[in-house]
Amino acid sequence: MSSSSFFTQGDARADVDEVPSIGIGMLGYAFMGRAHTNAFHKIGYTFWPPALRPRLVHIAGRNADAVAEAARRYGYDKSTTDWREVVNDPDVQVFDNGGPNDQHLEPTVAAARAGKHVICEKPLGRTADEAFELWSAVAETGVKAMTAFNYRFFPAIRLVKEMLDDGTLGEVRHFRARYHQEWLVDPETPASWRLTKEAAGSGALGDLGAHIIDLARYLVGEPESVSANTATFVEDRPGGHVDVDDAFDAVVRFESGALGTLEATRVAPGRKNHMRFEISTTKGAVIFDQERMNELQVHLIGTTPGDHAQGFRTVLVSEIYHPYWENWWPHGHMIGWEDSFVHELEHLLSAIRHDKPIGPHGATLEDGYRCAEICDAILRAADTGERQKISYRGLSA
Repeated sequence: MSSSSFFTQGDARADVDEVPSIGIGMLGYAFMGRAHTNAFHKIGYTFWPPALRPRLVHIAGRNADAVAEAARRYGYDKSTTDWREVVNDPDVQVFDNGGPNDQHLEPTVAAARAGKHVICEKPLGRTADEAFELWSAVAETGVKAMTAFNYRFFPAIRLVKEMLDDGTLGEVRHFRARYHQEWLVDPETPASWRLTKEAAGSGALGDLGAHIIDLARYLVGEPESVSANTATFVEDRPGGHVDVDDAFDAVVRFESGALGTLEATRVAPGRKNHMRFEISTTKGAVIFDQERMNELQVHLIGTTPGDHAQGFRTVLVSEIYHPYWENWWPHGHMIGWEDSFVHELEHLLSAIRHDKPIGPHGATLEDGYRCAEICDAILRAADTGERQKISYRGLSA
């Protein structure tokens, strides 16, 4: 598609061969199950030709009536309340785990051992030990495996990555990130699995903080040490006790020498899905705000319009030369949050079809494990009041 894509959207591509299909099995039919399913539907006509054409085969969930309705609504051939039936279905080649955190380890490992390629939602494990166990077991099988950090697949964030990698922004000195939501502001909001350590592992840290931790690693590099605070502001809610954090903040030093701050909360009035980061570098700065996901605020030192008009400029990330935009609309016709999953899942299917690595742009299971180690270090720092060194385990040869 050329830059004059108003005129080329309908052009034929006569060299496209028949696209083989691949069977999809899904665990989870609510928030993430729906988001991933939506992406599988869109891959087949957004990317042309797609690496593989997803075929929705089997979906699993805990409530028989709800999962049967989801199967009809989303277009899956079959539904079940037993994820093992999906894992053992010969028509399923990809197992997509969008279930609760306590359902990440066993189903994902079982699917990989059954020869299915796997993608698992974050956090990969409720603890670093659990995430390491998952990564270790799946690595033994040789299947393609991915942790679902979808923010890596926003065009604007991918553009930031390009500007860091090609030297446009220079060396990073500061990374400041926050992820704020408001859905627990009301103390009468009922308890759910997300508010229990047994099911979720942690609260805002694993739910929201995992995203900005992963972006810190993806964009800046490995954190070296961390100090932190956590807080639970409402410990008892209708229906249950809360034993995970409502909020955390952390101060990070990276191996590169850069400094960072991370914070996440689910009790920030007025904030709907406010994920924002700012990177200060030797050559300028860049700001991303998820609620304006198709824009970047960019300042490059010494660039025109000159000394008396320096500052941040708004870059609308929608040109054909921007990441992923050759698959979408003419410039200025925006895409949404849900479309990051289209990019993410197509990346997985392309890795399967062409036997390409998931990394560095896709999050591997090792990336998911390393994020879990950082989450655990933040909890230790908050509990002890002492700065924690971050270290990682490797797989046995």
